[in-house]
Amino acid sequence: MARLTRAETQERNRAKVLAAAKDEFTERGFREAKIDSIAERAELTRGAVYSNFPGKRALYFAVLAEYAPRPPVLEPGLTVAEALGVFARAWVGRLPLVTDGRHASARLAMDLLPEVIADEQTWVPFTQLTKLNALLLGLSLECLSPGSGRLVRVAESALTVLHGASQLAAAAPGFTEPFNVVSACGRLADLDLGDEWLPSGMIPQTREVDDPWLPPAAVDALRDEPVSLAGDGIVAILGLHRASAIEEAVRAAPPDAEITAVLVTGDPGELMPLARLTISDLCACLHQAVPRSAWPRLRVVCDDAGAVAAAAGVPAISDATETAVQVKGGRIVGRADGYGACHYVGTAAQRIFD
Repeated sequence: MARLTRAETQERNRAKVLAAAKDEFTERGFREAKIDSIAERAELTRGAVYSNFPGKRALYFAVLAEYAPRPPVLEPGLTVAEALGVFARAWVGRLPLVTDGRHASARLAMDLLPEVIADEQTWVPFTQLTKLNALLLGLSLECLSPGSGRLVRVAESALTVLHGASQLAAAAPGFTEPFNVVSACGRLADLDLGDEWLPSGMIPQTREVDDPWLPPAAVDALRDEPVSLAGDGIVAILGLHRASAIEEAVRAAPPDAEITAVLVTGDPGELMPLARLTISDLCACLHQAVPRSAWPRLRVVCDDAGAVAAAAGVPAISDATETAVQVKGGRIVGRADGYGACHYVGTAAQRIFD
């Protein structure tokens, strides 16, 4: 039998840890789960668990992302109301809406929001990631109805209803009536929420540059597929406290500009699993709700090791990072750093890419 390589052994151990942690968290809940018990279930040492995950919370986020229930296969909607209804059907289709005891998936996920809320380290990034999710959903709805204006507030309202339904499904199985949730989300399309885009008034120091652009391979988290960042467009390096700032570039840039949000964090071991979980949770339903032609032009990359950030000339990253660069002809031709960078680069792109 061939010997496993170091990388193969690490991957196998990681899979064993995830499977063992899933059982531990499901049976005992997050707070009562023990790393020692997870190691014993996985037939590994405590050190082997920590070599794959920096702590119990990071492991919990990774388990939720790995074992998230898949939504049912549905026909996408062709109007805003239809898409919101399908999105809601996909969302509630994953929930344990039963009265004969808590479903295993509900037990596994029921500690997520309490754990996020308990620590500023997690709730600030989660807020920004949820805003990013609302932007992704809102942009998709806008693609279905180009004359409707900004629909991000409608998307925010839908996510509010659905997150509430998720919490009640876990805390009070059988209380939530799926049809009512779906109907309520569909009717949000008819609401006038006074949605208006107000750009940031903060303009950072900006400059034209001529720097090389050699980005590494990347994966678009929205489409879950490899993506090249070498082409012309806007690349924004955003810490998890600034994730929603990408809308500044989206609204200011030309309609055909390629825009990529590259998410970075000062704590990739714990917060990047949370980012992947939050985005994949949204995308699982978004892909059911709207045809691919209506997916937003925005791409989202989780830059765990900071490799894309380094290529963009941002060697020191934090959760407050905001840097945007304009790429043209394989070179970085403009950049801005600090709050408002996305707005400036998006505006400047009107000239650069003409």
